[in-house]
Amino acid sequence: MSKDDVAAGGARPAEQRLLDVKNLEVTYANGAAAVRGVHLSVGAGQKLGVAGESGCGKSTLALALLRLLPAGTKVSGEILLDGEDILTMKWGRVRAVRWAGASIVFQGAMHSLNAVHRIGDQIAEPILLHKKATQTGAKTKVGELLEHVGLPAARADAYPHELSGGQRQRVMIAMALACDPRLIIADEPTTALDVMIQAQILRLIEQLVAEQDLGLMMISHDLAVLSDTCDRLAVMYAGRVVEEGPASEVYENARHPYGKALSAAFPRIGDAASRFAPRGLPGDPPDPSALPTGCTFHPRCPVAIDSCATDDQALRDAGPQHRSACVHAGSQLPAQPTSASAAESAS
Repeated sequence: MSKDDVAAGGARPAEQRLLDVKNLEVTYANGAAAVRGVHLSVGAGQKLGVAGESGCGKSTLALALLRLLPAGTKVSGEILLDGEDILTMKWGRVRAVRWAGASIVFQGAMHSLNAVHRIGDQIAEPILLHKKATQTGAKTKVGELLEHVGLPAARADAYPHELSGGQRQRVMIAMALACDPRLIIADEPTTALDVMIQAQILRLIEQLVAEQDLGLMMISHDLAVLSDTCDRLAVMYAGRVVEEGPASEVYENARHPYGKALSAAFPRIGDAASRFAPRGLPGDPPDPSALPTGCTFHPRCPVAIDSCATDDQALRDAGPQHRSACVHAGSQLPAQPTSASAAESAS
């Protein structure tokens, strides 16, 4: 089995993969290299988390998967959905694949739903288009979908502003499931929700994946949420996957300093050290149109060595089914410094 076979989709034979992304490159019209050489795969019943700060290419990756990027964007590589390359499909075929083959749950349901149409009509629209259902059949399907995501069928007559944030997010999930897709792409599906509703939505997504044997790609900046929900994690920085592996392993034992910083950014319940001495990460991801030389993370890296400024780093083995694009990948990362005040508070 090649290294590509154990990329972020795990050790799953290629013929069983729903989604297989190979060497994906996305460059916007202004020259910004938003996605650079990404390899990912997702199989039936598998949950892949994609983590990273804003500006690291996560949402661009999601939009590229169904060719939703703006005109003038250059895209190369392969995006195989059930073995068929989305990038070479004719537009009629792409429209058929959207909703029915793969669908997206966008972040910010209030911005994604049409404020002047009832939610039942919005869920029914793709059913009528792709399933060629009758109005009566579509209405029945809408009621079933709403009940499946924990809402009464009668809520189909409501407008988006009449629903709570959690209810609107459930509507987005029902809409994504409307045409029985095999792959769900969830882009920050719980960002705007309180923690109780967030937990309910995450459990709902997990349940749907298990019951319907779906593939799930979930995108978030929150490594803790992804590690609790997903089987595997891929950490993106400056448009590349810099670490990937089993979710709990990446969260608990990151082998890339960026993955380690993301994990340490969230306090752990019962861990005084993380509560009183959180490790923040100064600075921001680089401008995609002006990337630094060498390892793109080296200007922010607390454990960089001289060669990091000139030598780019490819993913390499960092443990069982765990890879990291770091010069330190083969061993435990050196200790990352904290501020003196934080250290004193922790003690």
